[in-house]
Amino acid sequence: MAETASENGIDHARELIDAAESIAVLAGAGISTDSGIPDFRGPQGLWTKNPEAEKASNIRHYLSDPEVRRANWARRASGELWADVEPNIGHRALVHLEKRRKLHTLITQNIDELHQRAGSDPSKVVEIHGTTRKAACLSCTWRAEMEVVLDRVRAGEDDPPCPDCGGILKSATVSFGQALDPINLQRSEAAAAEADLFMAVGTSLTVYPINQTVAIAKDNGARIVILNAQETPYDSIADVVLAESISEVLPIIVGMHNS
Repeated sequence: MAETASENGIDHARELIDAAESIAVLAGAGISTDSGIPDFRGPQGLWTKNPEAEKASNIRHYLSDPEVRRANWARRASGELWADVEPNIGHRALVHLEKRRKLHTLITQNIDELHQRAGSDPSKVVEIHGTTRKAACLSCTWRAEMEVVLDRVRAGEDDPPCPDCGGILKSATVSFGQALDPINLQRSEAAAAEADLFMAVGTSLTVYPINQTVAIAKDNGARIVILNAQETPYDSIADVVLAESISEVLPIIVGMHNS
């Protein structure tokens, strides 16, 4: 039975982290909301407010409809995406976990690069859904900072092609209808299998196949800690479930207050 009572659960989670030698973390949108990044489908979600923007996240629409691409590039070029967004204490808590030499791998479902900006070692971060701060060609290996493409849009190109092959460019994110990078998925599953503690932070654990990492970790003997505002499908197999504020609780359980 998972520990859920607030104070007892926090103490138990802290004890599990202190005892662990190798921790895999799966982070979702919840860890970035305190940085001012809204989720996608919530009441104030990006797609709730602008359904047309959701089309740009579907690879079929993006490839087949030049107008979807033009609108997407215009929206991006109108202002630097998340220009004023900074990492919050939740991101820094995971950096602290790394400094304690306990972090095996940080798997993030987020596309904002805030983990790296907070100080996480990029070699330990798996961006399972890619990053919106880079642009990539859908036909070749060309890749660059997003601003490189946005400068071209601001200069008058409404649907800039790849400078190498002429192919279609998009953010280096995994859109609906696109397969995950098999190397990133393999890294994530291996981390889950090798860790002795698995933490799911700010994720609903409903997105397949990355949510399967929880079960992989459990099957390989890891303890499970879930910190998320809403219930998840994996609460029943967790050792600790905390429906608490990430910014308030994560620093406590990773031991930031002791340093």
